[in-house]
Amino acid sequence: MPFETNVFVNCPFDDAYLPLLRPLLFCLLDLGYEPRIALERLNSGEPRIEKIVALIRESRFGIHDLSRIQAARKGEYYRLNMPFELGLDVGCRLYGADALRSKKCLILEAERYRYQAALSDLSNSDIAVHGNEPLSVLSEVRNWLSAEENLSAPGPSAMWDRFNDFVAVNYDALTERGYSDRDVERQPIPELLAGMRRWVAAHPANR
Repeated sequence: MPFETNVFVNCPFDDAYLPLLRPLLFCLLDLGYEPRIALERLNSGEPRIEKIVALIRESRFGIHDLSRIQAARKGEYYRLNMPFELGLDVGCRLYGADALRSKKCLILEAERYRYQAALSDLSNSDIAVHGNEPLSVLSEVRNWLSAEENLSAPGPSAMWDRFNDFVAVNYDALTERGYSDRDVERQPIPELLAGMRRWVAAHPANR
């Protein structure tokens, strides 16, 4: 997987985030980029931090969603993994050599100014807000890469329609193979990515 088109995806892996993660991954593949995510392979013998560092080093782009910086319920711990991995990515750009200095990242949040209270070092940084809306996640990622790479990409609405076409085809294909609705909802990320790649290859977007 070439460094120039790899995109490290640093996001929550809880069930509530899946409706946002799927269109995000589809958007990257539909634009010709390769999502690199810790869930792309499962090897219990591989230390998690080593995998993450390798993914960051192998990726020119990074997407970091900080929308779990605030606990949802009393007594719940907020998640520090995403800010930590954002720091690793920024450090890789600042202290790395050669191509690593060309790394770029997009920071996503659910609300516009909340991150400034939790991570004030990012004050005055440009972040994108998705409001926990799947279409907004797709739009923000599409618009960021289109601007950074001067892409001739389909519009956000057209790409959203393509994503929903994939979801329908994927659901039919999986249920024909004996998947229950719950199985479809919990489709492993490697299988989901493989299905997205096949669909995108078979249905190239008009550019």
